[in-house]
Amino acid sequence: MDNHSSKPLLLLIFNLIFFTSYPLKSNSCHPTDKQALLQFKKKITFDPSSLLKTWLPQTDCCTQWDGISCDPSSGRVVNVTRPGLYSDTESPVDTSMSGELSPFLGNLSFLQLLDLSNLKDLNGPIPPEFGKLSRLNHMFLDSNNLTGPIPVTFQHLNQLKNLVLSNNHLSGPVRINLFNNLTSLSQLRLSSNRLSGPIPSSIGKMVLLTNFDLHDNNFSGRIPETIGGLKNLVYFDLSENQIAGNIPESIGGLRSLQLFRLSENKLTGKIPPSIGNLRKIRNLVLENNRLSGKLPATIGHLINLNGIYFSNNQFTGKIPPSFGNLKNLQSLDLSRNKLNGPIPRQLVKLQMLQDLDLSFNLLKLKTIPDWFKKLRLFRLLLANTGLKGDLPDWFASSSISTLDLSSNFLTGKLPSWIGNMTNLSFLNLSNNGFHSSIPDEFKSLVLLEDVDLHKNKFSGTLKTIFLKTSEFTRGHYRSIDLSYNMFRGHIDGNIGDEPVMEFIETLILSHNPLKGRIPKSIGKLSYLEALELVDNGLSGEIPMELGNAKALRTVLLSENSLSGEIPKEVLNLEYLEKFNVSENRLSGKIPPHKAVIPGSAFAGNPGLCGAPLSPCKH
Repeated sequence: MDNHSSKPLLLLIFNLIFFTSYPLKSNSCHPTDKQALLQFKKKITFDPSSLLKTWLPQTDCCTQWDGISCDPSSGRVVNVTRPGLYSDTESPVDTSMSGELSPFLGNLSFLQLLDLSNLKDLNGPIPPEFGKLSRLNHMFLDSNNLTGPIPVTFQHLNQLKNLVLSNNHLSGPVRINLFNNLTSLSQLRLSSNRLSGPIPSSIGKMVLLTNFDLHDNNFSGRIPETIGGLKNLVYFDLSENQIAGNIPESIGGLRSLQLFRLSENKLTGKIPPSIGNLRKIRNLVLENNRLSGKLPATIGHLINLNGIYFSNNQFTGKIPPSFGNLKNLQSLDLSRNKLNGPIPRQLVKLQMLQDLDLSFNLLKLKTIPDWFKKLRLFRLLLANTGLKGDLPDWFASSSISTLDLSSNFLTGKLPSWIGNMTNLSFLNLSNNGFHSSIPDEFKSLVLLEDVDLHKNKFSGTLKTIFLKTSEFTRGHYRSIDLSYNMFRGHIDGNIGDEPVMEFIETLILSHNPLKGRIPKSIGKLSYLEALELVDNGLSGEIPMELGNAKALRTVLLSENSLSGEIPKEVLNLEYLEKFNVSENRLSGKIPPHKAVIPGSAFAGNPGLCGAPLSPCKH
């Protein structure tokens, strides 16, 4: 036997002796899997929290790499979990990772869980090779920066139970046969992407589906009739798309459904009566569509309902008396439709109801029904519903926090008992015919943050409003609109020092016969974004201190008797978008400024010159 022929025999004897004496560890990482993971790491360009720090070629990926789990009998990788949001031993960690997904991950042929969610900056396409992961149960790639289509190869992932790709930039249509074999899928979440085209009718084959969320995309076409076969579906959200056509009668088959959300689409036609079969439903959200016809009386069968949100459609007819059966209803929003009155008295049975919005309908109420006082409402919105006369005095003992009775025909005085409505945080009585001064008791509204009284005939001074008390962190004004009234007198010079004004964002006093100067203290309102003092009979100079209100975006001071120069500090506010000082007595050169302001905003001041007006003469 020569040396050449004896070499294989010697190697065989050596291997037998070596591997018998030193057997392989059963949980050591398979070379194919290790290579796939290292190729993924190679594609990562930025890892600020060192999520992949332990992924080293010389160590065992099964026992020493963070986020990797293996099958102990085969040494094959079964879990890859490196999300950007996770719980540490002490507190939650929120981090990121930049780079692309490696196609080599498709070689992890035993993988069951892939979680690379919330890494924020994983970009590029999802590799088609991921379609080879035939044992995959869970794929979480949400909250990244991924682009391109959903690979058609995903149709081969027939073991998949959770597919979560939401909050990315994925685009293109979903292939018609994509869902044909995904019959094990329980959760399909593709929301907040740029996906388009019709929803494939093959969706009906995913009979185990419990969560179906496609909201905030560009899907079009109709809702497939096959949707009715998803008897295990609990969460159904197609909102914020371009879905058209009718809601199919087959939705009555969704017997497990709890959330039904189709808002912000282009749906037309009637709500099918079969909606009454959704006995477990808790929230119906159909707002901002083009739905029409009468509201189905069968909705009254849905006694587990917590919320009905049907605003901004074209519903007609009356509110069905059967709605009085919805004993668990907390929110009822039927605003901006074409519903007729009267409001059925059966609604008095809704003792869980907290939020009622019937605004902008053809109800012709004239008065708020007296039985309303038996409800336990926190929010009552009846804008533009034909109300007349005085405010009902039972408001004084109510718990109402938000009250909107704007755009009606209410008249009379603002009653002194308004001070008893101590839960009020939002009050809108605008566009009515109130004609009194503001009662002193208004100061007692310690939680009031937003007040809109514009377009009435209120008179007297503004002091009562600005001297309102607050309660610790609550009850500081956010917005005040008193425009188009008959308030008189000066604006208090200390308005910017009042504690209740500390967090105000919008202050509108335009078109009132006030007088005096613009208070310098307004410059102390560091949250103020809009200041509108148009046609107020104001005189004196524009205080340069307004430039200290750094959040200002809108400054409207036109149609007054203001004089002097325009302060450069005001015209160069960083966030300034709207500025108008037309029809005053201002003079001098307009300061150079970055904001794009038309010449009309400076017109009617003969003494002003410089861009955008004509040049100044030396």
